[in-house]
Amino acid sequence: MLDIAFSDASLPASGTIAILAVSGAAPAGALATLDAAVGGALTRAAKATGFGFDAAKTCVVLAPGAGYDRVILVGLGAVDALDGTVAEQAGVAAARALSDAGTSGVVVADGIAPDLTAHVALGVVLGSYRFDSYRTQPRKGNAGPLTAVTVACADPAAAQAAWQPLSAVARGVFLCRDLVSEPANMLRPPEFEQRILALRDLGVEVEVLDRDAMHKLGFGALLGVAQGSDAPPRTVIMRWNGGTDGTAPVAFVGKGVTFDSGGISIKPAAGMDEMKTDMAGAAAVVGTMAALAGRKAKVNAVGVVGLVENMLSGNAQRPGDVVRTAAGQTVEVLNTDAEGRLVLADVLWYTQDRFKPRIMVNLATLTGAIVVSLGVERAGLFSNNDGLAGHLAATGEQTGEKLWRMPMDASYLELLRSDIADLKNIGGRPGGSITAAKFLECFVNDVPWAHLDIAGTAFTSKATSHAPRGATGFGVRLLDRMVGTYYEG
Repeated sequence: MLDIAFSDASLPASGTIAILAVSGAAPAGALATLDAAVGGALTRAAKATGFGFDAAKTCVVLAPGAGYDRVILVGLGAVDALDGTVAEQAGVAAARALSDAGTSGVVVADGIAPDLTAHVALGVVLGSYRFDSYRTQPRKGNAGPLTAVTVACADPAAAQAAWQPLSAVARGVFLCRDLVSEPANMLRPPEFEQRILALRDLGVEVEVLDRDAMHKLGFGALLGVAQGSDAPPRTVIMRWNGGTDGTAPVAFVGKGVTFDSGGISIKPAAGMDEMKTDMAGAAAVVGTMAALAGRKAKVNAVGVVGLVENMLSGNAQRPGDVVRTAAGQTVEVLNTDAEGRLVLADVLWYTQDRFKPRIMVNLATLTGAIVVSLGVERAGLFSNNDGLAGHLAATGEQTGEKLWRMPMDASYLELLRSDIADLKNIGGRPGGSITAAKFLECFVNDVPWAHLDIAGTAFTSKATSHAPRGATGFGVRLLDRMVGTYYEG
């Protein structure tokens, strides 16, 4: 991860700098000093290009003199709208401009409060992310990834203190993005397990259930999905005990299908390569647990992920099979490509039954139907509890990982009634994301629970205000901030 340092707001003598400033105000601080030194070249360039310091917009001024290679102007928007989200987006924009310039440089954030300066640093780090693990040749167009950035500000010590917990969150996001970016041949369930075991270095307790242990616990739904692959399944339990002894934990549950062929209900070839990302829910849970442990959150938290491959073989689950879940309910599997809900059924039941959590949130790339409903701008939010749903929705607006609450009417459950079992795993095309959520609800009892369908937000085909093209890390910042705001301490 990119190294961040904080320094006082004095300008460096040379190189490339990015200067952040609000809109609608006369140049002040470092911007005014540098603009005067170059004879007003910065303000003239901004005016000529129509650059008005709008939030997260940039203007690059080449070789303005005074010894600088270039100056990157970065907008913070109106001062009365400046918050952590805007500061992060400006940091992302600065990082991308520096990367395009092929240099690390200095980000000047004088005149900004220390807590917001820390959020600028978070944006710089998030904007610097690249997944180059399998490249043997450099990318075209720049000199390489950013390795170190200095943030110049009025109070470096206070900004550094505010940055410490955010740096743990950034590491959690990077871990999530790395996991989602890995090709499926490199991240089968046993390897995913090994990545999670590394969280022990942060003080996270990690426990692994293998196939035999899950069989004894009655995980018939999860094991039915896994039976077509030669990669052994895993359920991995992570525990962070940062709260008061005996306090019920918050629980996070993730779908970890490391590759989803669709099984015998096989997917079309076009786009099947993207099914390596069908474990993004599990990756978000792992990243969240890393963030909570990394910043020593004062909360008891449990993360549980079900890791399987959904493959075709002579032993693969067939459409029409009936499986028995850990809850004792039976499910007729009409479509083997509706496998994520089968994995989650057992893991959700196990989590609520063993840990008796205060709340339980699961994340899953569960349905294409949610993308039809909401596109890629928001994840679907389904919940049996208005308070929890409100906490998640409000936090999503703050972090930019936005949610939209979907209906959970009891009548949708009727679409899942089977003629030969308690439930069937699909309810037809109408309301597909809702019936999937209603299926999950059958395995949570009365625990305050929310399901986040992140099928449209876990991976992006173009860069966004918080994430590069590819894996977004969606959910880590959302869950960490929600815990810190509503459940920690």
